[in-house]
Amino acid sequence: MSIGNSPEDERPFENEHVEADREEARPSIGHVLQQARIAAGLTVDDVSSATRVRMNIVHAIEADDFAPCGGDVYARGHIRTLAKAVHLDPEPLLAQYGDEHGGRPAPTPAAPLFEAERIRPERRGPNWTAAMVAAIVAVIGFVGFTMFQGGDANEANVAEGSTPSDSASPTTKTKKPADPESEPSDSAIAAAPQDKVTVRVAAADGRSWIAAKDHNGRMIFDGVLKQGDTKTFQDSSKVHLVLGDAGAIDLFVNGKKIEEDFQPGSVERLTYTKGDPQAG
Repeated sequence: MSIGNSPEDERPFENEHVEADREEARPSIGHVLQQARIAAGLTVDDVSSATRVRMNIVHAIEADDFAPCGGDVYARGHIRTLAKAVHLDPEPLLAQYGDEHGGRPAPTPAAPLFEAERIRPERRGPNWTAAMVAAIVAVIGFVGFTMFQGGDANEANVAEGSTPSDSASPTTKTKKPADPESEPSDSAIAAAPQDKVTVRVAAADGRSWIAAKDHNGRMIFDGVLKQGDTKTFQDSSKVHLVLGDAGAIDLFVNGKKIEEDFQPGSVERLTYTKGDPQAG
């Protein structure tokens, strides 16, 4: 009779080794974020400008060093922000961070190191109850006034031997003029300064992050355009652009539309001068 361990006794140890091998095979959070950034064609400077997360923190996270974040709460916030900037779902990365750093973090006091997404104040909705009451009162008043006026008119018509009119005169509605910013007019094209480069960016098919620099490399604009928003940039010789979602953008350079087949979600780096677009 053997006194040694049975195969069942050794199985837990085998399972532990399998789980350890799986953990080692899974790529790190920093590696996943770095590869996604490179695949999106973005530099660390681009990501830092788009997310407001300092460059040293971006470098540290891509090296799986979360100490500069200032705590688990801030590390999770940075992971979420950076993942969205490089078109990744942040939830698997946050779950992996929780597995590797002890689950959900304890509350951490606010610190100036946290520079994640901009938080907009909550807007209160309109008071619909008060609005409905006011509308009902206005309708009742209008109906009463109309009936009173109609009764007087009918009495006057009967006294004069005429019948009241069955229909009222139609009300003419004026159409709202089209938005002059939607397309440049011929006069706008002709008015583009010849001694400068003028670039107009319109978010026609969705929202997109935009960065614009002048010929000296100084930042002119860095932000997100919502659908329908437009921005115009001018410089004496050159304008550099980075489009976070080029497929959502319409471009007009020196008064002329740039006909490029940009793909949705693609990142484009463009430079325009006074002579663009070239004739022909």
